[in-house]
Amino acid sequence: MSDAHAPIETAVEEPDYFEVLVESLRELLVGKGLIGSGEVRAMVETLDAHDPTIGAALVARAWVDGDFRARLLDDATAVVEQSGIDNYDHTRFVVLEQTPDTHNLVVCTLCSCYPRALLGLPPDWYKSRPYRSRAVREPRAVLAEFGTGVPDDVRIRVHDSNANMRYLVMPMRPVGTDGWTQEQLAALVTRDSMIGVSLARTP
Repeated sequence: MSDAHAPIETAVEEPDYFEVLVESLRELLVGKGLIGSGEVRAMVETLDAHDPTIGAALVARAWVDGDFRARLLDDATAVVEQSGIDNYDHTRFVVLEQTPDTHNLVVCTLCSCYPRALLGLPPDWYKSRPYRSRAVREPRAVLAEFGTGVPDDVRIRVHDSNANMRYLVMPMRPVGTDGWTQEQLAALVTRDSMIGVSLARTP
């Protein structure tokens, strides 16, 4: 699925130092027989099995179930594990709630730490250097490039992910969705809204 927008970066970057290092280490470990190519393939298959519908289902349930919402905001890691979601790299999850007064935006300034167990693989723009730097320096401008206008009286909070902690944004529930099922609501929750660069879809 391609991104409708491409405001952050369109040019394909050359592999950086760490990407080359990771690939070299993988080839070395496989070559020495310390790990098998099947193990690498199994991890790739695990990553491919996760996508944004997992996170969207959590958000939709939180919109209709107040107790679940409170638990998710209090200890998202425990909720993820209790929900049977494969937290394969054992990271800690924190859920950030969008409110009329505060807009949350997630970035990883050092690399591309991302809640892969809940959202799958990160989009290319999330990993790009311009997004990683500008999201911190000028978040309002970056959001505008995604078509998300944030009023001046709404505070923007930028959260920097790391290897031990990953963030998931819970967008505000759109108006006009009273009586909707969790499945209907989940369809309104997009990957970008769970990163914070956009809002949930409107009915």
